[in-house]
Order: sequence, then structure tokens, then C-alpha cells
Amino acid sequence: MAYMNYNWDLVSNLCFVFGSNLAGYHSAGAAYYAHQGLGAAWGVGTGRTGRCYAIPTKDGSMQTLSLDKIENFVYRFIKYAEARPGLLFVITPIGCGLAGHNREDIMQLIIDQGGPLPNMVFTASWVDLDVI
Repeated sequence: MAYMNYNWDLVSNLCFVFGSNLAGYHSAGAAYYAHQGLGAAWGVGTGRTGRCYAIPTKDGSMQTLSLDKIENFVYRFIKYAEARPGLLFVITPIGCGLAGHNREDIMQLIIDQGGPLPNMVFTASWVDLDVI
């Protein structure tokens, strides 16, 4: 996984952005890494937790959220990142694993909500998109 290449211990201003579920059950993929390695709290499915920021892409019953619903959470994340220019947000392809959305649609949500911002970087798994 590309996000494991960052030395999280040496760079204190990194914030790992991952797709989550509203129940905050971080049991697979990037969410598991966030929970195990970066302090994302079990039961916290949205917003800042540990050295992370959770963007829900599934509901509390583990059903995939629509892009319209995810858009609201992306908007909140963009506003959070705007207010914290000293943090560097490392963004994984949220909603593109277990939730089943495609990267192009998720990237378009980020763009539509005013991103990417100067304090955002994307993991290597985004690189074949023309919009980055």
C-alpha cells in the first residue's frame, strides 16, 4: 500500500485521510491501517481521529453511501483542511476499495468541493488519473 511509504514518526504534521463507515469499524484496508498504525479510534467514523481524518463511504450497516452523501463529507473535509494550512493531508482513494466507487468520481467530488488544496497530497494509487 502506497501510504505505508511515509515515515509517520518523523513528520508530525501529516494527516492520513481514509474512507470509513459511519459506525467507525476500521477493520479493513486503509481504515485498518489508520486504526492500527495512526490512532484512528474505533467507533469514530467521521472527522479527525488520531493522526487521521475519516471520510465515510459506507453507512453504519456497511452499505455503500451514494456519491451525493459522500459529497457532504468531502465538503466538510475540504473546509477542515482549509482551516488547517499547517497540516499536510495524505489522501487515499476513499470509497474506491470496499465501497466500490471509482477514483474518477471521487476525485470529481474533491474538485467540485474546492479541492485539491495546496496542503493535500495523494497516494500513489491515484497517479494514473489525468486530473492530478
